[in-house]
Amino acid sequence: MCFSLFLIGGIVTTGYALVSQNLNLIPKEISWSTFLNGDVSSGIAKSLANAPFPDNAAKFERGLSWLVTRDLGPRVREGKNDWLFLNDELVVHQGRVLNAESRVKEIIEVGHQLANQGIELLIVLVPDKSRIESEYLGSQYRATVFSTRVNDFEKQLTHNEIHVINLTGALNSAKQGGITPFLRTDTHWSEPGAEIAAKAVAKSIQSLKITPSPAQSTQIVAQVDKIRPGDLVKLAGIDWLPTRLQPAPESARYNSFKSVPIPSNEKSKSMDDLFGDANLPNIALIGTSFSRTSEFIPYLEMQLDAKIGNFALDGGDFSGAATAYFTSPAFKDTPPKLIIWEIPERVLEMDRNHDEKILKGSF
Repeated sequence: MCFSLFLIGGIVTTGYALVSQNLNLIPKEISWSTFLNGDVSSGIAKSLANAPFPDNAAKFERGLSWLVTRDLGPRVREGKNDWLFLNDELVVHQGRVLNAESRVKEIIEVGHQLANQGIELLIVLVPDKSRIESEYLGSQYRATVFSTRVNDFEKQLTHNEIHVINLTGALNSAKQGGITPFLRTDTHWSEPGAEIAAKAVAKSIQSLKITPSPAQSTQIVAQVDKIRPGDLVKLAGIDWLPTRLQPAPESARYNSFKSVPIPSNEKSKSMDDLFGDANLPNIALIGTSFSRTSEFIPYLEMQLDAKIGNFALDGGDFSGAATAYFTSPAFKDTPPKLIIWEIPERVLEMDRNHDEKILKGSF
């Protein structure tokens, strides 16, 4: 019955859109070449997909599947107590070992290229949410081959003299101390988790004997708890449902920060000051949305008493932000003293067609 109703609804609404000229199926220009190579049929298919009913059918299907069978689609998995997890963390990739080895080699090559330019590299490995919050997985299965994944990657980098910090230990210690490092309905860490991560990263930076600049003082000026919409609810396609029909909403801490530059000593001014380069951060961060959420950067700046150049990208996976930064004027014209490269565990073994080769035309 549902299938029949969908068919009838699609035919009626699409027919009405055609009659009312709100939907154009036929391209303005048709030639034998566009017809034979499939451009005409492809255009019709795209137009039909954007018709009012088909455009909303997928949304209705996601909501109905959740309400009837608790299904969250192919990208999201439901654990216990309304905890949600990203399916990417649980997928065993066929070429996982070779993929990880390929990425290790690439990081080593990047590290050598940067060292030749007098630039330090620090790799920051962010463990999976399903690793740190494993007690909430419920019936979801996390393969045993993942148990040493992030540690093995760390060991390979360390063996090749690449500076690396694995945040698993810091986040697990915070959890034992009563802190919940990750958000319940979101992919990312909570603000307390981001603060713990920032402290661990700052400690690693201090061991590199680099003086972060420009100096600035960062303080928390306000704190409030409020409902935080989870990105996993949106990814599952059920964020349009009434709140009471979604997974239980989550209250999270929100901090507001204020940063004030610290004036430099007049006697220590260099030629860089004359050309304005002294106000540019000598630390650059590349990575993913982990570096753009839960105030991770302000927490790191607060620990270092310095400004950080944030070049992270949402959805950057392994090399998105790195490729964009290494080919940008920001890197070529004003290279930093240190690059922090944040990498989520879940991307370490993904197929290499998900990211580009960084060194290809980057240096």
